[in-house]
Amino acid sequence: MGNFYTHILTTSLLLFIFTHVLLVVHGTIISPCNKTPYPHVCHHYIKPTQKMTNTNNFSLDHFWFRDLALKVTMDQAMEAHRVVATTDTNSFDPRAKSAWQDCVDLYKDTVDLLNRTITVKNTHYDDTHTWLSASFANHQTCQNGFNEFGLIHHFQTITDNNSLTNFSKLLSNSLFIHKSSFVVSPKTTSFGGNGRRRLLTWPKWLNRRLLQSSLKTAADVVVAQDGSGNYKTVSEGVAAAAKLGGGGKRVVVYVKAGVYKENVEIGKDVKNLMVIGDGMDVSVVTGNRNQVDGSTTFRSATFAVSGDGFIAQDMTFVNTAGPAKHQAVALRSGSDHSVFYRCSFKGYQDTLYVYSQRQFYRDCNIYGTVDFIFGDAVAVIQNSNIYAIKPMSGQKNTVTAQARTDPNENTGIVIHNSRITASSETYLGRPWQKYSRTVVMKTGLDGNINPAGWLPWSGNFALSTCYYAEYMNTGAGAGTGGRVNWPGYRVLSSAAEAGKFTVGSFLAGGSWIPATGVPFSSAL
Repeated sequence: MGNFYTHILTTSLLLFIFTHVLLVVHGTIISPCNKTPYPHVCHHYIKPTQKMTNTNNFSLDHFWFRDLALKVTMDQAMEAHRVVATTDTNSFDPRAKSAWQDCVDLYKDTVDLLNRTITVKNTHYDDTHTWLSASFANHQTCQNGFNEFGLIHHFQTITDNNSLTNFSKLLSNSLFIHKSSFVVSPKTTSFGGNGRRRLLTWPKWLNRRLLQSSLKTAADVVVAQDGSGNYKTVSEGVAAAAKLGGGGKRVVVYVKAGVYKENVEIGKDVKNLMVIGDGMDVSVVTGNRNQVDGSTTFRSATFAVSGDGFIAQDMTFVNTAGPAKHQAVALRSGSDHSVFYRCSFKGYQDTLYVYSQRQFYRDCNIYGTVDFIFGDAVAVIQNSNIYAIKPMSGQKNTVTAQARTDPNENTGIVIHNSRITASSETYLGRPWQKYSRTVVMKTGLDGNINPAGWLPWSGNFALSTCYYAEYMNTGAGAGTGGRVNWPGYRVLSSAAEAGKFTVGSFLAGGSWIPATGVPFSSAL
């Protein structure tokens, strides 16, 4: 990990420290740390030095402080990973070991995400914003695994380490500083000086032909249960495809009709993979891992993908554990710039885990009961059918449970131009984390949507800090006269406000979705 420390502040960065950030009042240096959400943590790790008052070798730079904050945060992420990776878990029960392994993998991913914010050249504002937000999801998910099993005392082994106690606060400070640095210097953001978002440059292989039926005949790997392909399981096919990737090449795995009973995990190093089937409910991947039987929610997914640029088309993903098994994920995506087109997701509680990073769902079917679309991604679900099916006795159906933990995260769940159908009384969502954000707009809501619309998580938790909004919904359940009166809930009347949550704005979809060939509406 030594190469992680190659970011060095040079003397050419120091004038900004003196002239733009450090103010001297009555002989006292006023640090930029004072404006962060957690000044005491910032001061602990970033201290003014004598060099900061030497004006002889300075030139302007607006991002020195952001870069320093990111570097400090990454250092602590590395320490967190070291602690969890070297902890002796032999005395832990199997459930605690499972949660602990999640933490090992999640902190490793966080180190990678933070390292990218520092070392990737020409990084744009949205990228760094997304990667920092994904780091929050990783940190929270590590803790969630222990909470699910009532074993939070094991998590304290991590947080009681002095160097790790403040990690979430360092993340919060870094995200705040990152946003603030671009307010200071807007011309250097991905939006450009005229406010228009810079289009991404994509490899030549990524074009509309990807989604044509000819892809099946030209697929790199064919999976078929009857032996007519290269492999009989999806896992084998994905493993073979991983060896064919690299150099920006899109690798296509064609999954022929059949029900594949297996759990598939596509790692972070497998990028630009496409899985295409013969259609919803025709090419099916199914499993039954669940929280009751010892899996963390994170590990319960039948199909999980982390590698960037993933596309799935004409597939169905199922978790058959049933409502009595509680958390049981059908699909989990932490893939940045991932697209799911004409796919179906079936389960009960926690069906679709929009875990982290930027995701787009189009023409999909999503089935579930409790919190069945959940997570902390930047996710837009468009022109899709959402079915709240019958829950267990005593359960209340909630369509979403969004997990934004910091007010500066760019995450949220947006349901646009879709249809929500419920078999019994259903709520649009409840706030899983303090800054939960969900927007339902121009969507048909049937009569089984509870008039209150939204359900509390626990008492008054997050009711004033969440952002829940509706805009121009239709149907028997769309009336807002009886909706909750939480400070965090609003009915949007302005197209400009609602426009912030479109594919084009919220997801920056105009810069990357067209290349995939998937149809989408950029605006309202």
